[in-house]
Amino acid sequence: MDLTLADAKKIIEHTLAAQAKHNFKPMAVVVLGSAGTIRASESQDGTSLLRPKIAHGKAHGAISMGIGSRALFERAKNEPFFVQSVNALCDGALVPVPGGVLVRDKDGNLLGAVGVTGDLSDSDEICAVAGIEAAGFVADTGA
Repeated sequence: MDLTLADAKKIIEHTLAAQAKHNFKPMAVVVLGSAGTIRASESQDGTSLLRPKIAHGKAHGAISMGIGSRALFERAKNEPFFVQSVNALCDGALVPVPGGVLVRDKDGNLLGAVGVTGDLSDSDEICAVAGIEAAGFVADTGA
C-alpha cells in the first residue's frame, strides 16, 4: 500500500494550515511514498532556495531508515559516525533533525514519509504531525 497523490496533497494542505495556525515561518513540505518516491511537494512564498531539499532530506532519511527523523537526531548525538556514514550512503540526502515523520495506517503499515522545514525543527515536526493526522493517518516521529 502507498500514499496516493490525493493523500499527499491532503497532507500538505493540513500541514500548511498548521503552519498558518501557529504563525510559523514559511515552510516547504515534501511527501514521499513508501518506496521513497516524491508524491507531492510544495513550498510557500518566502522559503529559501534550499528548503525543498532540506524537507526532502528529512523525509528521505526517515523512510530510508524506517524511523522518524527525531530518532535519527538522537542517534546522531549518540552515534555520529554511523549517521554520517549512512548520510554518505544516501549521497548526502539525509537530514537527521526533527521534521521528518513517517506516515502509517491505523494497522501500523508504513505508507510514506513527510518532511517539513522552514521554522525551528520542533515547529516543523508539529506541522508534519498535524498534517498527517488531519489527513486520517498515523504520524510516527521516532520519539
